[in-house]
Amino acid sequence: MRVFETSVQELKHEVLRSVARLAWNDDLQTGILDIPEEIIPGPEAKMRCCIYKERAIISQRVKMAMGGDRTNPNLVEVLDIACDECPVTEITVGPSCRGCIATRCIHTCPKDAITIVDHKAQIDHKKCITCGKCINACPYGAIEKKTRPCERGCKAGAISMGEDKKAFIDPAKCTSCGACIYQCPFGAIMDKSFIVDAIQMLQGAEKWGFHVYAAVAPSIAGQFAPADLGQVVTGLKKLGFYDVIEVALGADMTAKTEAGELEEKGMLASSCCPAFVDYVEKNFPDQAHLISETPSPMIMAGRYIKRKDPSAKVIFIGPCVAKKMEVKLGKTMRAVDSALTFEELYAMFESRNIDVSKLDDTELDQASGFGRSFAHSGGVAAAVTQALKERGSKFQIKAQPCSGFEACKLAFLKAAKGVGDFNFIEGMACEGGCVQGPAQLIRSPKNQGDVDRHAKEAEGRTIEGAVAEAEKQPQAQE
Repeated sequence: MRVFETSVQELKHEVLRSVARLAWNDDLQTGILDIPEEIIPGPEAKMRCCIYKERAIISQRVKMAMGGDRTNPNLVEVLDIACDECPVTEITVGPSCRGCIATRCIHTCPKDAITIVDHKAQIDHKKCITCGKCINACPYGAIEKKTRPCERGCKAGAISMGEDKKAFIDPAKCTSCGACIYQCPFGAIMDKSFIVDAIQMLQGAEKWGFHVYAAVAPSIAGQFAPADLGQVVTGLKKLGFYDVIEVALGADMTAKTEAGELEEKGMLASSCCPAFVDYVEKNFPDQAHLISETPSPMIMAGRYIKRKDPSAKVIFIGPCVAKKMEVKLGKTMRAVDSALTFEELYAMFESRNIDVSKLDDTELDQASGFGRSFAHSGGVAAAVTQALKERGSKFQIKAQPCSGFEACKLAFLKAAKGVGDFNFIEGMACEGGCVQGPAQLIRSPKNQGDVDRHAKEAEGRTIEGAVAEAEKQPQAQE
């Protein structure tokens, strides 16, 4: 088994792999009861106060691996029993406090929550409203606001501390970007998995007469190292997938169509990232009309597959949690039937004892380098620019790539005031783009380099050429 970046990721993998094994063997109904003890054998606890709490947390993770709480509209959920180790008081007085006689902190507090005890400031947290005025008032910087990692990581402002002192995710603000999952040091936040649905789809293909296709995101480059992409494709077919398609080909189709839409409208924001689209719709509803009507690469790839093969079922595989929410909400125009992450795909390989690094290569070479570059910040804008060039357009694109919600917010504030010198907003929820998605197996600065090398392998292939070649491909045989 690979070495993971964190123990949280390793634990998640063990649960997903165990659930997948049971699903393949049609033994979920009784087998899930044994998973907590298999993963936490005891007798001593390694992560929490006791093995019983560790096993209880594993049980909640198993539930999430099987689809989670169906009554909870969020794709991302807080595991209540696991969320109890973070500090619950936000405003604290540190050792730098000198107990000065100016007591600016006391004078600025609107709720009389601060007193001096033994020459040190003390905060009564029953009175404190965490307004932060005392932080700015203290000349020593001795008063600090301690923000939970999940709250700090959620740039959409969807996470707060509930009445029970546990993290609470507001579905009205959550964009399912998955940043909180990666940021939580205790693994108390997890995304719902549809790995069981995917396995059952693969198992039922022959019986029910349909073909299951894997649509893989371009950010897959380098994720299963030392295996290359061709070996991963072979592994997907060993899992039972009928065929594999590059979502980068869908990106070529998106770039071609979006270029025409931009030329027609004169001002546009990309539609590729569902978390970005959701963020704009929830925070800038008056400007949501700027979002491109062109389907995302995932949807374009799914539509292409189903046009070629009417019996197709499509499973998207990528680094994105929000894509799962997009499918769950039925926003894919029936082009995609389920979505998995790279984490879940790796668990599926392990559950079938498939070592992709030892397999032969199966060629997957359909997209242009521009389509493959959609995976990182700036890639969409570059592809749309290229598509305009290929169509002989004289339209001058002025792109504003936005990496992360804070950059996206700034761009839309500028657009609202008419002060931005741009006509195309490329929005990505993850800083750096999909190459730093929350469900990447490896989150590293080298990910963009892997994608760039993968894109260079298609050097010389145009967007128009990739799309035209794909359309020539014969329809799948029944």
